Amino acid sequence: MKNFVKGLLAACVGTAVFATLFAHAAPASASASASASAAYPERPITLVVPYAPGGSADALARVLAVRVGQKLGTSVIVDNRPGASGTIGAAFAAKAAPDGYTVLYDATPYSINPHLFPRMPYASNALQPLALVALAPNIVIVRAESPLKSIKDLVDKAKAEPGKMNYASGGSGTVQRLAAELLRQRLGLDMVHVGYKSGGPAIVDVMGGQVDFMFSTIAASYPLVSSGKLRALAASSPQRSARLPDVPTLAETVAPGYEAYEWNGLLVPAGTPAPIADKLHKAVIEVLKEDDVKRRFVDVGVQPVGSTPAEFAEFLKKEDAKWAEVIRKGNIKLD
Repeated sequence: MKNFVKGLLAACVGTAVFATLFAHAAPASASASASASAAYPERPITLVVPYAPGGSADALARVLAVRVGQKLGTSVIVDNRPGASGTIGAAFAAKAAPDGYTVLYDATPYSINPHLFPRMPYASNALQPLALVALAPNIVIVRAESPLKSIKDLVDKAKAEPGKMNYASGGSGTVQRLAAELLRQRLGLDMVHVGYKSGGPAIVDVMGGQVDFMFSTIAASYPLVSSGKLRALAASSPQRSARLPDVPTLAETVAPGYEAYEWNGLLVPAGTPAPIADKLHKAVIEVLKEDDVKRRFVDVGVQPVGSTPAEFAEFLKKEDAKWAEVIRKGNIKLD
């Protein structure tokens, strides 16, 4: 009995010692983690853009990279990884270490791809939203000599001649295609899609009259609209664009409630420590409030946003649901 009591006391003492050691070790570990977060960033940050250099997403990402790097006291290096409608670059970022040194600058195809690709190269929860950076409305464009003077003219002609009107896009996974499909579904139109490998050749053929119209970003088509080589009939945003204030919206003319955007946003690998994500987010928001940055965005027809991570997550949920329905109803497949 005496030996049993001694053993029990020894066990209790051992447990107490272990608990004491653990209690001291846990704060030390937390302290080390907090210290690492406080020191962030200690080296350059890679901003992955899953599209080719020269596009609107790439151009805006570079504006952001320079100023965010200055805010954080480091370099932000833009790493273009185009291919497969943005999924190659997104997969690279999704599989990176969640340490704040790899950030994804993605766009609307991020919400479209899961409903077109039979299998995605990364898990749906592999990335976490950081901030919605910008919204860019599309505009409906026709050649300057087109008899279609308004969006109502276009819709009336499509209804009067089912299956004869055609529209261009840079491919099935683009907002150009799906914005037109959304309009087609909303108004019950019968039109023919003509897909191209990118938006540039599609615009050229609209200008040349090979196709009737297309949805295009303001950044890509504004110079041609302002020079009189293209005519803008309507904008896809609920409000008129500050860059083209005389161009009405689809919502105010032929399709009440219509809304479609090219968006740009930042995501980080899931599991990125909150203090690091917060520091990144704060820098991005501060940069988007700068007058020079806002001017550069607005000059290309883009509205800077700067949301919270929660707001961006909610936005992504709505985008996912909208494009999933459009793709399903239109039976759209990859080109």
